[in-house]
Amino acid sequence: MKDQEITNYSRIEDAIGYIRTNFKTQPTLDEIAEKVHLSPFHFQRIFTEWAGVSPKKFLQYISIDHAKKLLSEQATLFDTAFETGLSGTSRLHDLFVNIEGMTPGEYKNGGENLSINYSYAESPFGNIMVASTPKGICHIAFAGSEAEGLTTLQRIFPNAAYRPMVDMIQQNALYIFKHDWNKLNEIKLHLKGTDFQIKVWETLLKIPVGKLSTYGNIASKLGQPTASRAVGSAVGDNPVAFLIPCHRVIQSSGAFGNYHWGSNRKTAMIGWEAAQAEALN
Repeated sequence: MKDQEITNYSRIEDAIGYIRTNFKTQPTLDEIAEKVHLSPFHFQRIFTEWAGVSPKKFLQYISIDHAKKLLSEQATLFDTAFETGLSGTSRLHDLFVNIEGMTPGEYKNGGENLSINYSYAESPFGNIMVASTPKGICHIAFAGSEAEGLTTLQRIFPNAAYRPMVDMIQQNALYIFKHDWNKLNEIKLHLKGTDFQIKVWETLLKIPVGKLSTYGNIASKLGQPTASRAVGSAVGDNPVAFLIPCHRVIQSSGAFGNYHWGSNRKTAMIGWEAAQAEALN
């Protein structure tokens, strides 16, 4: 990611943090721009370029009231969405037709005999480390540097063979950040997780873009309505940032809650996806 783009996202992230803290007062464009040391005109321009909507509209998307509205809509449509897949431009579930869990041997021995390609790529929400095996994407995580990202990856698969290489599996997965989702090919995932974790991650893939769910809803869909805490742990252990949309799971109160890669980043994702979904519908 270019230095200027990194600076712009950093400012947007700071602005989102300010909005999250002060959304009840509905801060003005001038107030938010001042907090990130930009003129209102410049801030409006770079924010709209990044999110596709104005800061005022984005504020609506990430307010708690909007979260509750999305959650309410999801609650009434979730059964239908879950069962039918709701194929369409605002849905990504159909892309994820296959999650292959690693074998017990691969799971237990730290990836021994696995060949992993990795690359350091850019996204609208910061740079990411992307890794793949011949069977699919095994890891995506936000990282401040390539070295940091590789260290995290090697901690997960300490015995794997690594090669710095951008392959077609990675390129295909990164298209997810493009707006024209209908042109994506099938994305395959090759994940290290327990049976329960993989079931939770599969369920996350069924949450529509621009919609939200709760830990309780996910637990109910798994037939374990009292397992909200276990679901929360599995959501937190998600190994594939953004592609498996753990950021779409919020608290039952409507509060967005924490996120492994930062609560401001989670808020940015929710608002960005809401803007994209509205533009496509």
